[in-house]
Order: sequence, then structure tokens, then C-alpha cells
Amino acid sequence: MHRTAAEWVKVLDLVAHPEGGFYKEVYRSDGVLKQSALPEGFSGDRNFVTNIYFLLTSENFSSLHRLTADELWHFLDGASLSVYMISPEGELDILKIGRNIEDGEVLQAVVPAGHWFGAKVDHPDAFALVGCTVAPGFDFDDFELAEREALLASYPRHRDVIESLTR
Repeated sequence: MHRTAAEWVKVLDLVAHPEGGFYKEVYRSDGVLKQSALPEGFSGDRNFVTNIYFLLTSENFSSLHRLTADELWHFLDGASLSVYMISPEGELDILKIGRNIEDGEVLQAVVPAGHWFGAKVDHPDAFALVGCTVAPGFDFDDFELAEREALLASYPRHRDVIESLTR
């Protein structure tokens, strides 16, 4: 059975995400890492791992943001999407996540901690459903939404990507 984006939003009980798209947390480990055991930059204790469903449509995008922890993206359904990453050193990399392995897409990929990243669905009138796993677990204290002008000042050579993935 092929579901539409609206059907996935309903059946998975997804809600609007602040960066764009829709999400629902589906797993948060009971285990906790104490702040003293975590690398610098974490403001408190964190669960071992968290996981969400994340759905993005071609009419929207995931705004550039960065996390304190690594995030693994897992393709689940729909069309492929591109995840645009800008490293702290200013290098741009594009991950193609989807089912077309022979076309260079991957079923899962990692966005390293500290990289600015955002995403777009690769095809018009389409959606992508992915799972996103964060370890140590996600906390909104570790989430920073990009400010367009600040990012342009730091990475002017990536103007097109920054302007297309910020609000």
C-alpha cells in the first residue's frame, strides 16, 4: 500500500516541527548519561539515544540548524531527499538519502555534531519519510536554528544554500 504524506501524518500522529516538516518522537532510552560524562557543550544530563519519525514534503524544507550530537538519518518511504551540511570549517557536503542506491543514494547517513544542516525533498509533489536517531539523546537545549544573516557572514560562498534553507 502506498500512503500519501497526509496519510502518514495522520497514521503516525505527526505534528509540525519548528525547523519545518512534521515529526513525532518514537523512542527515548531510559538510560541517562550524566553531564560530567558528556563532551563539552551539553547543558545537562542526556538520554543514551532518541529517535523520531520526520516527514518532509516538497512544498517545505528543513531549515538549517545544528545539534550538539550526531544525528543518523534512516530512509523509510517516499521520494529521496538531499541533506545539505556545512561543516564548522565551511565545507559543503550533500547527502542523498533514498532507495535508489545505484544512483548514489544511501538508506542511512550521519550528520556530524556541530554541522549546520537542512534538507529538501528532491522531487516536486513528493514527500520523504525518514527516521532520525540522535546520540546522546536529543534535547531542545542542543538545537540551534540558523539565522540567515549570521550564516551568510560566516559562509558567504554558500549563499544559495543558506538562502534556500533559512526562513
